[in-house]
Parts: sequence; structure tokens; C-alpha cells
Amino acid sequence: MIYLVEDDNSIRDLVEYTLNNSNLETRSFESSEPFWQAMRQEIPSLVLLDIMLPGEDGLQILKRIREKAAYSNIPVIMLTARTTEYDRVVGLDSGADDYISKPFSMVELISRVKAMLRRMERIEHRVIEYKDLSVDADNYKVMVAGEEVSLTLKEFELLKLLLKHRGTVLTRDRIIETVWGYEFGGETRTVDVHIRTLRIKLGTAGAYIETVRGIGYRIGD
Repeated sequence: MIYLVEDDNSIRDLVEYTLNNSNLETRSFESSEPFWQAMRQEIPSLVLLDIMLPGEDGLQILKRIREKAAYSNIPVIMLTARTTEYDRVVGLDSGADDYISKPFSMVELISRVKAMLRRMERIEHRVIEYKDLSVDADNYKVMVAGEEVSLTLKEFELLKLLLKHRGTVLTRDRIIETVWGYEFGGETRTVDVHIRTLRIKLGTAGAYIETVRGIGYRIGD
């Protein structure tokens, strides 16, 4: 999922339409308030962020993204009419991963977005840690307090998903879609069963998995 924050209606509609038709699922927002509401529901793979926004501007939004642990690794591409070298430096120094000046072609935008997503896919294969719990995504290894824990593939993917979105409540439906796939025909109770066995196998670290009644599960605040 890609999030676009852009107050210009024509640009927002064109970019969202183009990306969605390029198999890059995108949601757009005209200001920061609906964007932050969406962030609490689903963390995107990438954010396209205009600088000149009403209320909270793009640089302020970027600062908040970088300050919050659950969001800090999200790649951000700035879209802005500011074209001076100083403006680009300010954006990049504030934590932006790339910078595209308006006007830009849709071909260039798609190319830059895909390149950023490919780069993040490579970076994503790393060790994810929370307290004394660590997940080695490359080698399918889970450690708790220095001791290796043996998990099934689904349990591993479930744990990795929770850690990747640390601090975010993941619904059972979203877990089913991500870990089992859209074609999975089982009940969401399957998630509860896997969570229960996962907690048992993780021992003391199993307590890190929090149940949010009526919604789903999360790890971390």
C-alpha cells in the first residue's frame, strides 16, 4: 500500500489513478488528519508527501514519521514545487528518502516509486528485534533471550508480521490476508489458534503479543 498526501485535487487524482493502474495500490489524502487516521489502521510500504499542505505541512509530517518507532523505517518521497537546492537539502536532511520536483512525468514517478520499493525489499531482509526477541528474516531463525525457538512457517510469518508493524493493531482479517493469502477459505479463528501456540513456544516472550479485544493483535506500544 502506498499513501499519497497532496492537497492539489488534480495532481492527487492523477497520481492515485496512475499508480493504481500500474498495480501499485494507492490511497490519497488531502491533508494530515485523514492520513494519520489511516496510518493507525495500516502502515504503508511507501509515502508520497507534498511539502506545501494546509495545516501540518509535509516536513512536519515527515518529522513525526521519523520520530515514531513503528513508522520510522517507512520510505518517504517528497513531491514539491520547491526546486531550489536548499529546499531539496532541507527535505533530505529531514529524513526524506527521495525528492521529486513538480512538474514531473508519471513515467518518472512510477520508476522512482518502483526503485524505492525494490530497495526496501532488499533492506527488509534483516534481523527484527523487540526486547529479548529477535527474528532473522533471511535465515528463518527466532531467538528468545539468546535461545533459538522452533516455529512452523506460518507461525514464523505471523510473528514477523507483528514485529514488522510493531505498535500497530493488526486485525484478524488482515493477518489472514497477509500470512495465508486472499484465497484462504478458513475462519479467522485460525489466527487465534496460531497466536496461542506461538505464545506457548515463545515462552516469556509470548506475553509481548497483546490481544486487542474485538479487533486483533499487536506487539509493542
